[in-house]
Order: sequence, then C-alpha cells, then structure tokens
Amino acid sequence: MPTIDHAAGFGRTGRRAVLGALSGTLLIAPRMRAAMAADADPWPALAPQIFPDRALEDGTNVLTIDAPYRAEDAAVVPVTLHTTLAADDPRQVRKITLVIDANPSPVAAVFTLEPHAGIDSIATRVRVDDYTNVHAVAELSDGKLYMATRYVKAAGGCSAPALKQTADAIPVGTLRFRELQATDPAQREAQVMVRHPNYSGMQMDQLTRLYIPADFVEKLRIWQGDQLLLTVEGGISISENPSFRFSFKPNEAKTFRVDGSDSDGKHFSGSFPAQDAA
Repeated sequence: MPTIDHAAGFGRTGRRAVLGALSGTLLIAPRMRAAMAADADPWPALAPQIFPDRALEDGTNVLTIDAPYRAEDAAVVPVTLHTTLAADDPRQVRKITLVIDANPSPVAAVFTLEPHAGIDSIATRVRVDDYTNVHAVAELSDGKLYMATRYVKAAGGCSAPALKQTADAIPVGTLRFRELQATDPAQREAQVMVRHPNYSGMQMDQLTRLYIPADFVEKLRIWQGDQLLLTVEGGISISENPSFRFSFKPNEAKTFRVDGSDSDGKHFSGSFPAQDAA
C-alpha cells in the first residue's frame, strides 16, 4: 500500500500527497473527475482502479450495507456492514473494502477480519460529499470478491467544519473501549472510539481562512488477549472522532488491546479489561 512521507510536511503540496496516499485509498485525478461528471455512475471507472484485474460478483448472499437513504448530517453518516454467508458455507470473509463513490478519496476504509474472529458486523460513521452509491466489497478466503451497494443522499460532508478549531485543542489519540453483550450468547460486540479530528484536508479554518492540513487515523489494530481480531485502515472519509463497533467471538482473554497511528506519525495504544475478567 502507498506510504506517506511525514517528513515532507503538510503544506499545499503535502496536502495533495496525503490525500492521494490515504493508506491505500485513491484520489480521483482531474481527468477521472471529468469522465465521472459525464457519467452519472462513477463505479465502472472506479472499480478497475481499486480492484485491478479482479472480477466482482454479486454479493447478495455475502454482505449487506445498512445506511440511511437520506442522511441527517453528511459529516456523520452511520454505515453498518453485515456479512451474510450461510452457516454451512466453509468460506470466511477476510477483508471488506468500503467505497464512497463520489468522495474525493473514494476508499473510506479497509477492514481485515482475522480467521475465526467471528466478526459478522462492523459499524462506523463516514463523511459523504455528494449524492452517491456506497459500495462494500468482501474478499473471501477463496480469493473471490463480492459486492453490495447502497445509495445515500448527502452532500458536503468532507468539507464540513470540524467541531474543534485545531488538532491541538483535542487530546489526539485518546482511546475508549466498551464491550457489549450481543443477542447471540456465543458472540459479543465491542466499540473502539478514537478522539481525533480526522481532518480531511478540505476543511477551512474559520479564523485564518486557510485549509486545515489533512490529519486522520490511518490504522487501528484490535486484539483480544493475544488474538488479533480486526485491522482497520482508514482515510479522510471516516468521520471526526472515529468509532468502530463490531461483533466478535469471545475467548478466555482477560484484556483487550488497541494500537493505532495517524497520518501525521502519531501513535497511540491502550489496554482494557474484558467484561468477564475477575
């Protein structure tokens, strides 16, 4: 995946570099934007760039996207991904790529699900910049890709002002973790929240009238004891103060651990007791 040269800084040129890298996300080139403007559906042009030389099959029986048809706030749009593989299907979902077609950087996040983690739902909040299809593409353990689609009406989410004026006003990297009982006794749910402005690079400082450099949570890894459950690779389309809620299969571990980093090179981590820990 592309990497970001943090030493280059985040001036005008640096901001373009950051938006183009985004830990594997994709910035739409001007020529691409012109082609998309002429075509109401950008997906046929996007898909080959995000998944080169890969066939995308109908994902009706593999995953679904739960998102509002008309969002109340384009900067905080709830999205939940559900895997729907049949119980007797020997395959597992190993990776889910969340794509917001009309966003300046369409790939919002890539979720890597570890084998036997028991993850069948992931929820987060995203920015949506224009009326658009949202795609989720699941990669299964047999290497095949399956696609689901959901249309969302929202606009302006990527440039919406942040709640705080500057990143310095926020204790960046502060982590919160909570564990929840799921309806299935063999499963649990957990939520990881990161205190972070997740600046998109498209927001304007209302005092200086200058664009705030992009600064976003780039990667999170979540462990249950020594078992890695989930890796999240994010970009500018994830909302301010990122939140990720997911199901998992509990083991005998006494603690959970979360490690993360952002595009500015900051690292953060935390350890949290399991719900049943003595």
